Amino acid sequence: MRPLLSIWKQWKQITTGSTNRHIFGAAVTIACMTGLAKVAVVGKELVVAWRFGTGDVLDAFFIALVVPSFIINVVAGSFNAALIPTYIRVRDQECSQTAQELFSGVMLWSIGLLGITTILMIIGIPAYMPWIATGFSPEKLDLTYHILYTIAPILVMKGTVTIWGAVLNAGHRFALAAVSPIITPSLSVLLLLAIPSLGIFALAAGLIGGSLLELVLLGIALKRQGISLYPRWYGFNKHLNQVACQYAPMITGAFLMSGTHFVDQSMATLLPSGSVAALNYGSKLVGLPLGLAATAIGSAVIPYFSKMVACSEWDEIKQTLNRYLVIIFTISLPLILVLLIISKPLIQLLLQRGEFTSQDVHIVSSIQSCYALQIPFYLAGILIVRFISSTHSNHILMLGAVISLTANIFFNFIFMKKIGIAGIALSTSFVYFISFCFLFHRSHKILKQVNITNE
Repeated sequence: MRPLLSIWKQWKQITTGSTNRHIFGAAVTIACMTGLAKVAVVGKELVVAWRFGTGDVLDAFFIALVVPSFIINVVAGSFNAALIPTYIRVRDQECSQTAQELFSGVMLWSIGLLGITTILMIIGIPAYMPWIATGFSPEKLDLTYHILYTIAPILVMKGTVTIWGAVLNAGHRFALAAVSPIITPSLSVLLLLAIPSLGIFALAAGLIGGSLLELVLLGIALKRQGISLYPRWYGFNKHLNQVACQYAPMITGAFLMSGTHFVDQSMATLLPSGSVAALNYGSKLVGLPLGLAATAIGSAVIPYFSKMVACSEWDEIKQTLNRYLVIIFTISLPLILVLLIISKPLIQLLLQRGEFTSQDVHIVSSIQSCYALQIPFYLAGILIVRFISSTHSNHILMLGAVISLTANIFFNFIFMKKIGIAGIALSTSFVYFISFCFLFHRSHKILKQVNITNE
C-alpha cells in the first residue's frame, strides 16, 4: 500500500504546477485509458480477420460504416470544436448555470440535427450508395444496404457520446471518456464468438449495443458532476451565437476533411474485390499508436489551450506548441522506421490465419507501410488544430480542409495507377504532410499578429 501511495504522490508532483505539466498528466492518463480500449480493438480485428479475411462481406460492412462515421465526425465533431472553448470560458469566467444553459442548448441543437440527418441518411440510401460503392456487384451492394439500415441508430448515439466525452474532458475528467470505447469492440468479439450464425451482423449488433452502453456510462458520469442531460432551449443568447458562428466554418471544414476518408473508401471500391477490407486492415495497426497519441494530445490540450487563450497567455502557448512539436517528431520518426521494418512480419503474426491468406499479408503490409509515413504530420497537425480552434479561427481549418481534400483526390489518382490500393495509403500520408505545413504556417502567423497587437 505504501509503495502505491508513494508513486501516487510522485505522480501528483510531476503533473501539478505549470500548464505543460498539467497537459502531460492529462495526456498520459488519456493514453493509458485509450491504450486499454485499443487493445480491445486489436483483439476484435484479429477475430474479424480470422472469421472474414478480406472477403466481400467485410467490404460491405466497411462501406456501410463509412456513411454514419462521416456524419458523426462532421456533425458531432464540429460541435466539440465549436462548443468547448466557449463552454470553458463561460464556466470559468461567468457561472456554472450559464455554462449549463449553453450545454443544454447545444445538446438540443445537436440531437435535432443528428436525428434529421439519420432520417435523411436512411431515405437516401438507394440514391447515394450505388455512387459510393461504384465497383460493387448487385449482391454486395444489397448487403451493404441491409448493414447500413441496421447500424443507422448509432448516428444519434455515437454523436451524443462524442459531445458528452468532450464535456467530461473540459471538466478534466479524462479517464472515463478515453476508456469507454473499450465497450463496443469487446461486445462485438463476444457476439462474433457466441453467436457465429449472425455473421457480419454480429459486428453491427456490437456497434449498436456498445454505443448504447457508452452513452449510459458517460451520462452517469456527467450527472455525477452536476450537469443536467435534459436538453432545453434557453434562447439564442450571445454564447450560443458564438458557438453557432464557429460551428458554420467548422462543419464545412470537417465535411471536407472527413471527405478524404470518404473518398478513399469510395475509390477503393473501384479496385479488385477485398481492397476496401485490405485498406482498413492496413490502417488499423498504424491507427493503434496513432489513435492513442492523437486522442491523448487532442483531448488533453484543448481545455488548456482554451484557458490560456481566454487569459491571453500567448508566450506560454508558444512555448507549449514548440515543446510538444519537438516531442512529437522526436518520438514518431524512430517509430516510423520500426514500423517499416516489421510491417510484414507483424501482419503475418497477427492476422495470417483462417480466411486471411499470405497474399492478403503482402497487400496489407504494403498499405501499412505507406500509412506509417503520416504519423508525425498527423499528430503535429492535431496539436496545431486544437490551438487554432481555441482561438476561434476555424475559418483557417476550413481552408486547410479544402486543400487536403483536393490534394487527396489528386494523389489518389496518381498513386493508385502506380501501386494499386497501397497508393491510397501513400496519398493519405502526402495529404497530412501538406496539411501540417499549411497549419504550421498559419499558427505562427496568428501568434505573430498577437505579438504585434500586444506591442
